[in-house]
This record gives sequence, C-alpha cells and structure tokens, in this order.
Amino acid sequence: MNGTTQQQLADEVGIKFQQIQKYEAGTNRVSASRLWDISNALQVPVSFFFEGLEQDVQLQSHMDDLPLDIFSSKEALNLLRSYYAMPENQRRRLFDLADVLSKAA
Repeated sequence: MNGTTQQQLADEVGIKFQQIQKYEAGTNRVSASRLWDISNALQVPVSFFFEGLEQDVQLQSHMDDLPLDIFSSKEALNLLRSYYAMPENQRRRLFDLADVLSKAA
C-alpha cells in the first residue's frame, strides 16, 4: 500500500484515522497486535518499523535465539496480547519468572 493515506490505513486496520495520527505523532503507544495489523495492511514486515534503531547488546543477544518469523506465530501474538492485558505489576512478576525459568533451561 505505497502512498497509503492515514484514512486508507485506518480503514484497512479497522480504526479511526485520528488514531493513526496519534500513533504517528507518538501521542499513543502502538500495541504489538496493532503493529502487526498495520504491517499487514502496509505489506511490510514488523521489523520495518524498527529499522535504524540502535540495538541494545543484551536485547540483541536474546533476539539471536528467536526464529525470524516470531511475529507470524499465532501463539506468540496471543502470548503478547495476554501479557499486555495484565496489570503492570503482574507483568513484571511474570517476566521475572520467565527470566528465571529460561536461565534454568
């Protein structure tokens, strides 16, 4: 969808164009699932939105262990949706648990 207007993108994703404006301006955060929808509508990989960003060395070392198509996995997207549906304090506890379990594996 090269040359897509905000209205066209909003229609494709199923939201109002004002929300697209807020995402673009950085006023509102974009959820992982919404970013996935936007990348599909624009026919670009999710990684397109992160090009040019410097990678944190620790994050990069964890990313090397992930499959390249991690965001095309329905399981991964459902896990992300569930994770971000939790209150922040519960997310932190779950994250800490996952970190401990992954180190033990």
